[in-house]
Amino acid sequence: MRKTSRKVVIVGTGFVGTSIAYAMINQGIANELVLIDVNQEKAEGEALDLLDGMAWGEENVAVWSGDYSECSDADLVVITAGINQKPGQTRLDLVKTNAGIMKDIVRQIMGAGFNGILVVASNPVDILTCIAWKESGLPSSRVIGTGTTLDTTRFRKEIALKLSVDPRSVHGYILGEHGDSEVAAWSHTTVGGKPIMEFVEKDHRIDEKDLDIIADKVKNAAYEIIDRKKATYYGIGMSTARIVKAVLNNEQAVLPVSAYLSGQYGVKDIFTGVPSIVDEKGVREVIELSITPEEEQMFKQSVNELRNVLNTVR
Repeated sequence: MRKTSRKVVIVGTGFVGTSIAYAMINQGIANELVLIDVNQEKAEGEALDLLDGMAWGEENVAVWSGDYSECSDADLVVITAGINQKPGQTRLDLVKTNAGIMKDIVRQIMGAGFNGILVVASNPVDILTCIAWKESGLPSSRVIGTGTTLDTTRFRKEIALKLSVDPRSVHGYILGEHGDSEVAAWSHTTVGGKPIMEFVEKDHRIDEKDLDIIADKVKNAAYEIIDRKKATYYGIGMSTARIVKAVLNNEQAVLPVSAYLSGQYGVKDIFTGVPSIVDEKGVREVIELSITPEEEQMFKQSVNELRNVLNTVR
């Protein structure tokens, strides 16, 4: 059921934060939107710019810049702040600087009396989601990372292009790290309800080599974009808006967010990208897919890489 009052605070008004705000306003997801940034004038300017298009939006949204005191009655806070990934740099390379930034931000959010849902969109997202959870003291279900939501949309897009179908008719997930060790769950990928492996076995439009090419394209998509325009933001903006919408509207939607694992997939005490049921209370449930032994091995390797990095910044 849709909430009548829906206040969202976005921390960080760089390309990602403003793309999330723009997507949310166009879709009428929130009716109160607050922008916070260390550069107060930048936040003010972005709020004014967004307000200029309000007459064409889905609904009238109050948009303004503010400080952390605005978090006290917010339903949801989205954190996008941090240094950006540079050409040739992996998401995990960002960890030390952005871990410190994340801790400081979360302290200020919680210091304002925040008691809602935290959504982390900063990179490396799986690591920073874990840090945000530890720092916040909130239940793990109420701290959500964007996880492999963006990777999954890229995955569906590439399959759709190959088979000339609408990407909304493709279903499947990228699991694990939002990064170089991510895993394409081909065993649970379907097109119009038909398993992708049946297309491989019976349809010459796609074969095993194509699957490898698609998985590689998805994994390297960010590098391709960063090499050309120095940053990625539209895709993650729309992906994050989708998560926010699922929470505020209590959708109980299944999304591949970075969620806390407590034994699912044989993994404990870490956040990573897995399909999860998202509702007004955050992650209601992690869905444990029956993946193949090979996929399971790759997933655990991905988790181990995350854990090794996390152990350097705890």
